[in-house]
Order: sequence, then C-alpha cells, then structure tokens
Amino acid sequence: MFTFFLKGMGLSASLIMAIGSQNAHVLRMGLRREHVALTVLACVVCEAVLIAIGILGMGTLLSNNPLWMRIASWGGAAFLFWYGVRAMRSAMQSHSMRVSGGEQAMHWRPALAAVLAVTLLNPHVYLDLLVLLGAVGAQQPGDGKFWFGLGALCNAALWYGLLGYGARLLAPLFARPLAWRILDAAIAVMMWALAIQLLM
Repeated sequence: MFTFFLKGMGLSASLIMAIGSQNAHVLRMGLRREHVALTVLACVVCEAVLIAIGILGMGTLLSNNPLWMRIASWGGAAFLFWYGVRAMRSAMQSHSMRVSGGEQAMHWRPALAAVLAVTLLNPHVYLDLLVLLGAVGAQQPGDGKFWFGLGALCNAALWYGLLGYGARLLAPLFARPLAWRILDAAIAVMMWALAIQLLM
C-alpha cells in the first residue's frame, strides 16, 4: 500500500516540478496574492479528475494509439510555443506587474477561467497525467491503483500549495520590474524548449 503511494507521489513529482505554463501561472498569481486558494484548488481538482481518468484506462488507450499521440504532441508543442511568445512579449514591455496593490485586482471569474485555460487547453498536461501517470497507474495490481493515484494527487496538492503560497516569500525580489521581465523571459525559453522536446 505505502509502496504504491510513494510510487505515485514520486512519478507525479518528477512530472509536475518542471516549470510549465500551469506552474508559471500559479507562481504569478501567488506573487500577486490574487485568488491563490481558488487557483490552487482548481489545479488540484483538475489533476484529480485527469489522474482518475488515466488510471481507469484512458492512459493505456491513448498510449496505444500513435495517431492520437502525434496529435497530442503537435497540439502540445503549438500551445507551449504560443505561451512562450506571450511570455516573451511581456518580458519585452517596459512596464511590469506589481507584486500586490499595483494593479486593479482580478475578479474571481476571469481568475478561474485563466487557470482552467492554462490547465485544460494545454495538451502537455494530458500527455503527463493521462498517458504517462495514467498508464503507469493502470498497471498497478488491485488496490495499488487507488494508492498510486492518491499518492500522485497528494503530491499535486502539496506542490501547488507550496508554489502558490510560498511565492510571497519572493515578493521583495519581484517588487522590481526587472525581476518580472527576467521571469517572463525565462518562462518563454522554457516553454520553447518543452515544445521542441515534444516534437522530437
């Protein structure tokens, strides 16, 4: 039981800790101190649903279909490239966001729509959660599937919570506009690198 839990937690950690569009969004909302709880909760709920669907068999089905895998890869690469362009445009602007209080606060509805977009419109998320985590979880015997999925979900909750609420520790650094521009540029480069990796 505990072995399956740790296996799910470990595989989830190896996939989730790479800076992607979802992590970048959670970090940004945490730095702005806007709708952090809503953002973290939305990420965890989406992860729970996708992990469950993957473990129940969708991951194995997708991984055995080369056409679907190719479509997911090209779609994921296109999304990551677009997100990278958006981040680079933000990095090249002379103005920058403030950590808190410098801009009008976002309403909860667009905040929820934004986190759902970076999560559910990113095919890379489906490759990680449905295909990889789901296929491995589906291979666990008996109750091992449940404990594997629970371990993966606990890791997701811990990670997004730390990322969202721990971001405020970086607030003094991101009080300077240059720090935002460097972060956006770094995110852009990482998104393009991930897009190339998907295509290869």
